[in-house]
Amino acid sequence: MPESISVAVGPGHVTAMAYAPPEDKARAVATVILGHGAGASQSSDFMVAFARGLARRGCHAVTFNFPYTEAGRRLPDRPATLEGCVRAVIAAVRTRASLAAAPLVIGGKSMGGRIASQVAAAGVADLAALVFLGYPLHPPGKPEQLRSAHLPRIRQPMLFVQGSRDAFGTPDELRAVLDPLGASAHLHVVEGGDHSFAVPRRGPVTQAQVFEHVQDDIVAWLLTVLARDA
Repeated sequence: MPESISVAVGPGHVTAMAYAPPEDKARAVATVILGHGAGASQSSDFMVAFARGLARRGCHAVTFNFPYTEAGRRLPDRPATLEGCVRAVIAAVRTRASLAAAPLVIGGKSMGGRIASQVAAAGVADLAALVFLGYPLHPPGKPEQLRSAHLPRIRQPMLFVQGSRDAFGTPDELRAVLDPLGASAHLHVVEGGDHSFAVPRRGPVTQAQVFEHVQDDIVAWLLTVLARDA
């Protein structure tokens, strides 16, 4: 079972959940903080599956609720509040010796990843990398409303995991934004996947296999970029 952590955010608090790697792991690959998407909390099947999957592969995985989901509201908080929450979770993680000992990685699902990217663009000390699970490049049907102007200000390596059918930004749309960033941005395409990497039921692989493959690739990428920076 994950450990529950209470994190002070402004006048209130949110709950974070820390998933530990197996005890036989001599050293954690990284501590990966993941924010949830706009329409679901950290207890969604997607968030739990990725937190558990990354933990099994040797990472400390930390998920958390934003203030609006902690309070049971459906409308997301203002950007400043969302960003403040991410910074508060980072600060809380750094007070715990086991979590602080591993390289820090932030990111998340859709909105959670976008907010993490905005925090990183503004500056986070000793940040090792970022992982985005379905980056919301633009609202569905509105490709002109790009959410990418801040990405060039991020100095850390970035991994974008994107479904080939993502209505919030196809891999081709993302490539147009990421190519100018050079080697700092890496794109992993989930063939047949939508914004949550869901694939057709009659496809060549099961949904569970899709998630497993993505989690394998995330950890493989982290091992590569963290070794490069060591």
